[in-house]
Amino acid sequence: MAGLFITATGTAIGKTLVTSILASQVREKGLPVRALKPVISGFDDDAPDAESDTDCLLKAQGLPVDDQHRAMISPWRFKLPLSPDMAAAKEGRRIPFDTLVEFCQDALASPDFTLIEGVGGPFVPLDQDYLVADWMKALSCPAILVAGSYLGTISHTIANFEALDARAIPPRAVIISQSEDEPVSLFETRDALAARLPCPVHVVPRLSGPRPWRHAPDLLSLPGII
Repeated sequence: MAGLFITATGTAIGKTLVTSILASQVREKGLPVRALKPVISGFDDDAPDAESDTDCLLKAQGLPVDDQHRAMISPWRFKLPLSPDMAAAKEGRRIPFDTLVEFCQDALASPDFTLIEGVGGPFVPLDQDYLVADWMKALSCPAILVAGSYLGTISHTIANFEALDARAIPPRAVIISQSEDEPVSLFETRDALAARLPCPVHVVPRLSGPRPWRHAPDLLSLPGII
């Protein structure tokens, strides 16, 4: 079945929220879904009360939040909140690029609608040779770019879009995940980006609660998402 790669203009922008919304909404349509975050840094096994991005994705898929299922969707987990190459090096480990790509390709070849959440932004290094953008290119599946509505996001979003486009992996849509602080309304930011980008631009307002994706707009019905 089809799949999507969800990346963002940076870290802590809203990738996990958007991926969780999509996973939940695919499930609501009665379709099989698999949401993965193969690489995660800042994952602390010693802080069980802190909900990780991996845990959020498991909940959105209706899966148990335990070590077995964490390993299934996030095989490369690192404790320090650093770029993946640095976090792995601190543990004397590395991310084997070919194995990472094969892991994702196997999921994309399954009957499930597969969502692959990246780590950081598209130009975060995975090791000394590869960036997240190289991972995206190797998978050849459509990408969604998540942006914020903070001051500076217009420049950051256009720069990321154009850099991905230059690598022949243009995002099929941009989703603005509302930031806590924004200089203008969410919809003004949307309109400003929509006037400058060749793809649909959508918005997700700030959501709260233990399962915020339940209150999200219907992303699957929007142009460019699937």
